[in-house]
Amino acid sequence: MAGVTNRERGIDRAVAILEHLQARRAPVRMGELAKAIGAPRSTLYEIVGRLTTAGILEPAGEGGAVFFGRAVHYYAQTYVAGVDLLSRARREVLGLATETGETAQFCMLDGDKYVVMLNEPGRRTFRITSEVGIRLPIPWTASGRLLVAHLDAAGIAGFIPEEDFTLPSGERIDPAAFVAETGAAQARGYAVTQELVDRFTRCLAAPVVDRDGRAVATLCLVTPLDTPAERHGALLDTLLAAARRLSLAPPGVVGL
Repeated sequence: MAGVTNRERGIDRAVAILEHLQARRAPVRMGELAKAIGAPRSTLYEIVGRLTTAGILEPAGEGGAVFFGRAVHYYAQTYVAGVDLLSRARREVLGLATETGETAQFCMLDGDKYVVMLNEPGRRTFRITSEVGIRLPIPWTASGRLLVAHLDAAGIAGFIPEEDFTLPSGERIDPAAFVAETGAAQARGYAVTQELVDRFTRCLAAPVVDRDGRAVATLCLVTPLDTPAERHGALLDTLLAAARRLSLAPPGVVGL
């Protein structure tokens, strides 16, 4: 039993190492890792050594720092290629960025947060982009309004942490107004937000829905705030067409 417990603890610590590196998004020294996961250095060196041998981690910089190894890249590529929705989404995101010249994204929920799964920068000299894998509060995004649109007011209140309604600027999003926005977004089949996190940008999001019409993901275009209305309409049409191609529901469901 003790052996099983130790093995499970080792797996938990290995996962904690990977999660800490993902959160930091930069090489981390062993001392910091030991404190972060609450493990003795001897145990940490053993786990890191095994992960390094497997190519999951690799030495990075001075001071014994480590970071993700190239095997993680291989695993990620295999994952994207092997998951049908992501594989097709990658083609759509690339196509959107190429056709429109704007930054295109494929987004999903990760627990009670929103995350960019795929990102393709546009052709602009000043590029608007978001890092893949960064977890953000749902109310900060156009996508979030679509991804929780299947929930009622009580469901949203129970799902989204109260603090997530506060923007980086300190401005507060009214939860009741947010609920109303989710319903409106679902009814018209897309969501548009502007100046929430970046005062110079507007985000257009279209739902990728399953057979029940529930948004399981979104396709997004991130554009400058001063984009003309005529171009805004054309971009939205292009975005909705791409979302229809990815969706499993028949045309006409939730505005598609």
